[in-house]
Amino acid sequence: MVCDKCEKKLGVSVTADTWKSGSRSTVASETGKQKLTENKFLTRAKGNRFDPTKANFKMCRICRVATHHPKAHYCQACAYKKSICCMCGKTLMSTKNYKMSST
Repeated sequence: MVCDKCEKKLGVSVTADTWKSGSRSTVASETGKQKLTENKFLTRAKGNRFDPTKANFKMCRICRVATHHPKAHYCQACAYKKSICCMCGKTLMSTKNYKMSST
């Protein structure tokens, strides 16, 4: 669970968007930065690839389990149970009348 502000911090997929009129791939191709049919896996430099073994994953502030994202402070299970953003801890909704369990 990620809030609107932290959604901008998430990584971008290398695949092309299927929605063509306003997608990032068509906007980038119109400005000349990227070709529409370009294979990003082949054209990208090898040093820029994401390596999960070298990434610095933080520990969850609640249960001390490794998080799923390098910039996250809370794991997905704790973020769901508490209904908070996993990156900044902002409350997303009131869970007073809900039974929030991960099982």
